[in-house]
Amino acid sequence: MLTKKQHELLVFINERLAESGVSPSFEEMKEALNLKSKSGIHRLISGLEERGFIKRLAHRARALEVVKLPDAFAAAAPAQAKPAERSGKFSPTVIRGDFKSAFPGAPSGGETSGSETEAVQLPLYGRIAAGTPIAALRDTSNTIGIPASMLTGSAEHYALEVAGDSMIEAGVFDGDTVIIQRCDTADNGTIVVALVDDEEVTLKRIRRKGASIALEPANKTYETRIFGPDRVKVQGRLVGLMRRY
Repeated sequence: MLTKKQHELLVFINERLAESGVSPSFEEMKEALNLKSKSGIHRLISGLEERGFIKRLAHRARALEVVKLPDAFAAAAPAQAKPAERSGKFSPTVIRGDFKSAFPGAPSGGETSGSETEAVQLPLYGRIAAGTPIAALRDTSNTIGIPASMLTGSAEHYALEVAGDSMIEAGVFDGDTVIIQRCDTADNGTIVVALVDDEEVTLKRIRRKGASIALEPANKTYETRIFGPDRVKVQGRLVGLMRRY
């Protein structure tokens, strides 16, 4: 999944390539997306490149290639179609500040005492970035069966699919399904679902030092991000993981 700005930038680049065969400049991208600085464009391009939507062409200035478009957009209009013929729209549902409502299928205290093969249904809330933060979709129609033994007592839980590779050194890989226990606090060093600036959701290890909060990746190629205390809210902590081979 892409953030709204990532989607807007991808569409803009694709349209310019279809019109002229030349990707737009960073200044043109900044103006098209109404951003204040080019650094925001750099972050958006890095996010799109990480997820395989675009590719930078070596040894060529302003050289970007659109590798793919979001499924819904591509189905409505192939990448080579003229801009006037394309009509893809992006309408994300963002995980907001907390999960106060009771989740259907979440176990009560007595439900985890049965057989370890007993399964409970948890809501599956789209994909969460384990690299550059993205807006995680909240789709209440999707659920996933989880062994009851993976859950912790009567606490509320939900599941997320992982996108990206920034937590691979902690054993969390792209495509994994992580089981999250809902909470709003976590000890230093805990892997958490963190909500940044009330709109971006990411899976990282949290550390607090004084008034600062660090969100640490588990991959040397990614940088730790530092935030003020009011910019990060804990949405839950990692308690389990499922993987298909």
